[in-house]
Amino acid sequence: MPNQPQGAIWEPQAADTRLAQTAGAAAGGVFTSDLSVSEYVLLGEAGFEPLGFVVGSSIYHVGLQVGRWNQNMELQVLTQAMYNARELAMARMRAEADHLGADGIVGVNLKMQMYAWGQGCLEFVSTGTAVRHLAGTGAHRAPDGRAFTSDLSAQDFFRLLAAGAVPVAFVLGTCVYHIAHQSAMQALRQVGQNQEMQQFTQGVYEARELALTRMQAEATQAGATGIVGVDVGVHNHVWGEHATEFLATGTAMRRLGEEHRLPDTTPKPTFTLGLDR
Repeated sequence: MPNQPQGAIWEPQAADTRLAQTAGAAAGGVFTSDLSVSEYVLLGEAGFEPLGFVVGSSIYHVGLQVGRWNQNMELQVLTQAMYNARELAMARMRAEADHLGADGIVGVNLKMQMYAWGQGCLEFVSTGTAVRHLAGTGAHRAPDGRAFTSDLSAQDFFRLLAAGAVPVAFVLGTCVYHIAHQSAMQALRQVGQNQEMQQFTQGVYEARELALTRMQAEATQAGATGIVGVDVGVHNHVWGEHATEFLATGTAMRRLGEEHRLPDTTPKPTFTLGLDR
């Protein structure tokens, strides 16, 4: 459903200095990451090294769309806005990873925030750690030859590699949907009775299915064979109580050849219980 956003590969000039001094771009550069110490060690045991913390951002003005008061319907203008804004942020983060010569981005986090000075605007921010495989073969990259993206934890990323698979892309599907209001007569007929709210059920079902279907379509387009870690969230944002966004996310993955499976001698991740209060 989403159109290719304009200016997707645009990078703010403010990032040039940071990226130029990062390990992926300079021989003596320092890597940056949002990895914990345990995740950093585990990443090394999986044969990857961190290159730099990468960011993509888009401040987007979300438009208005009128829905029928008593009808379940998708608000397509708002759906398209939410898609475009997220895709801009993700594309800019991936462009920073390409600048560093990364094989992938791990720990992708996609969030939204608002500013007091931006009435009706939302900022979409995508962050993660760009990584490179020590063998330098490029086999772990996405089918399009660029860096993969994944929101898996370092532990799950390790297990995926151990099984002979690799992430392809952090995929999402969204649907902004207007849930119909009840009429006064409908509300009166339900007073004091146990019964299903069929109009609400049907609306929520359709909205959630649209989000999941679009997420699956993104994975297919990316050349993946499956999606792991699927999560479906519900958000109201700034549109009022009857306009709701259903957002489905997950990490699309594909299988590699047996030669890329982690050897059996590779240390296995273990659970550590901290003593800090």
